[in-house]
Amino acid sequence: CAPKLGVATTKPPHKAMQKQWIIGAICALTAAAVAGGAVALHQSREREVQRKKAEAANVTLEFAAGEVVAPQLTSLPVTIEFAGPLVAPGTAVVRAKASGTLLSLAVAEGSRVRAGQTLGALDLAELSSRVAERGASLEAARAQLNQAERQHAANQRLAEQNFISGTALEASGATLETARAQFTQSQTQLGTSRISLRDAELIAPISGVIAKRHALPGEKLSPEQNVLTIVDLARLELAGSVGTHEVSLLRPGMAVEVQVEGVAAPVTGKLDRIAPAAEAGTRAIGVTIAIANPREAIRAGQYALARVQLRDEAQRLTLPASAIAKASGQDHVWLIEAGVLVRRAVTTGRSDAAQGRVEVLSGVSPNAQVLTARFDNLREGGKAVVAGGAAAAVASTPPATKQR
Repeated sequence: CAPKLGVATTKPPHKAMQKQWIIGAICALTAAAVAGGAVALHQSREREVQRKKAEAANVTLEFAAGEVVAPQLTSLPVTIEFAGPLVAPGTAVVRAKASGTLLSLAVAEGSRVRAGQTLGALDLAELSSRVAERGASLEAARAQLNQAERQHAANQRLAEQNFISGTALEASGATLETARAQFTQSQTQLGTSRISLRDAELIAPISGVIAKRHALPGEKLSPEQNVLTIVDLARLELAGSVGTHEVSLLRPGMAVEVQVEGVAAPVTGKLDRIAPAAEAGTRAIGVTIAIANPREAIRAGQYALARVQLRDEAQRLTLPASAIAKASGQDHVWLIEAGVLVRRAVTTGRSDAAQGRVEVLSGVSPNAQVLTARFDNLREGGKAVVAGGAAAAVASTPPATKQR
């Protein structure tokens, strides 16, 4: 029945509480159902994972004969490499030996010059006047010396006739010695001035090529100022450094292969010098390679890489470099032992990039079966066989990584 108009109606309190209880029960049942479904789904997934693991445990991996190798005894030559720019030891810098104005330069950068060739002209008026002054001083000293010699000779005759005393004769002798000393001094000063005038000329000290002009005509030069740099390219050097553990393998006179940047074919050099001590802080020892360059096909400043090849007299147990993997700083290989996969840590020694092989000091025996590539998804303890029988001792390098 509908309530009467104007009269408010309310539900009893016990009915409202009953409704809230029903809603809460429904929510609780729903949450329990969802949780139960999640647990059931998780358990189903766990069962599926366990099933797949069980299936994988029963799968036997088959490797081709070329994918499994045995360690091989071979020699590993040592290659020592170092790089650096080429320098020309026959480099000379022409400097001004006196102050003056540079009047002219007869050569430009890239010009070829010979030893003794005049390279330019310098205003040497000051030096020339000094030479003239010293020459005049020499003539004056010569005249004084002649006068002192005549006077002393006359005094000797007078002393023999007892017209003068012995003291007067000694005084004239002292005057003569002073005149001789002054004459010698004037000669020396004139010679020094002439040498300075000669050295002040711009003359090529060596034969070579003009590498750089440091001054231009018209400039006022000071003593020892650089004017020109001459480079002799007939002999070049490569300065590098090697470790202290490698220097004992090197000897002066060894042949060295040098690959110069921009030059297709390598050139042959010679190990010329080895530094007597290591450089502080780097523990590296400097070595110098001499390179003959008679045709001047190579230029100073080009970057070069030197390789010293040293023979190995010993036979070493080696594996292909692709068979060795590294994890957490430790080298390891995969072996097949008694039909199962085994991961084995190894200790490596020297290597040869040309052969693609690495010396194995410990971890494998000569008759071991080693996977020759870094296969992914391998599981230690999994079953494995080699198709066609035992591993072959091959030196070829297979692909770096394969999927299993």
